Amino acid sequence: MTIELTNRQELILKIVQEEGPITGEQIAEKLNLTRATLRPDLSILTMAGYLEARPRVGYYYSGKKGNQLLKEMLNKMTVKDYKAVPVVIKEDTSVYDAIVTMFLEDVGTLYVVKERGTLAGIVSRKDLLKAAIGKQSLQDLPISVIMTRMPNIITCQIDDLLIEAANKLIQYQIDSIPVVKPLDNGEGLEVIGRITKTTIAKAFVELGKEKEV
Repeated sequence: MTIELTNRQELILKIVQEEGPITGEQIAEKLNLTRATLRPDLSILTMAGYLEARPRVGYYYSGKKGNQLLKEMLNKMTVKDYKAVPVVIKEDTSVYDAIVTMFLEDVGTLYVVKERGTLAGIVSRKDLLKAAIGKQSLQDLPISVIMTRMPNIITCQIDDLLIEAANKLIQYQIDSIPVVKPLDNGEGLEVIGRITKTTIAKAFVELGKEKEV
């Protein structure tokens, strides 16, 4: 992904590169424009990381390229800012009720929890499909029988980088990762959110919209 700049913004960068540090008023004078007209462009270039500004000194070129700036932006995106509400069920929930919950909530993964929201397992669409084509009654079959149990569950925490969560989704070929928090007593992990492929897609689309000019 690249950050596209307008012709005027490219010209501003060139001026700052050649003559910086330089004030906004001086840049405006060189372009025969008012300071107010340039304010949005200077704000965009500064927020995007191309320029840096110092009070009473002016603007100067950061020397960073598009790829560097993109990497810096990705390294600021954390799970905490993008996690969604987890969809959870209890261990004694029947497979039938789990299927109903999955379709009603329109999700691809359910998290199975014990008391206090402690993560016990995880169930995917594939797990439920396998159970549905079996001979056992879905109303009588508890979800705990077919779920993937701890510690065989890939998790993340709120301070993890979003790009790290995305890498886990790809590496382990899974659709969802529970966001967890260790309990104070050290006995288990509390489910506090979820990161999905849809979450990642929305985050990067949002990033692209914010940085395109």
